[in-house]
Amino acid sequence: MDKAAKAEVVEDLKGVFANAGSLVVAHYTGMTVDQMGDLRSRMRAAGASFKVAKNRLAVRALQGTAVEGISHLFKGPTGIAYSNDPVAASKVAVAYAKDNEKLVILGGSVGTTTLDVNGVKALATLPSLDELRAKIVGLLVAPATKIAGVVQAPAGQLARVISAYSKKEAA
Repeated sequence: MDKAAKAEVVEDLKGVFANAGSLVVAHYTGMTVDQMGDLRSRMRAAGASFKVAKNRLAVRALQGTAVEGISHLFKGPTGIAYSNDPVAASKVAVAYAKDNEKLVILGGSVGTTTLDVNGVKALATLPSLDELRAKIVGLLVAPATKIAGVVQAPAGQLARVISAYSKKEAA
């Protein structure tokens, strides 16, 4: 790789490190092309990406960023999973690592916080941003439904009382 191409890769990685909501660094030793393609397609489906980069270039790109603390993870054949959603990359990476022992998670980061393996696994158990939004909407709609039920109940009771009196008079 010539100097210009290396500089371009470093700038691209700097953009990834600066803009990603979360990063997961993992070893992928022994994974086949099909397995790597499957991992990348799962990442894409979740709104995340998986990239393989030279360690020296990745460490150079990390310099001066908020996530510089994960530079020690870049030893051996490492891949970087990243996403704007703080949970998506770790969810897919942890789920794939359970199915395929060749993907070994080393650590990662969320925002400026550096995570170890257990931190990435804990992050993967959190609900995604869309799930949290759905829960909030559900909580907001629930009181309105309850209020409608409470307001409707007296009218229903009044209708039953009138119906009972009408049946009593008819008999």
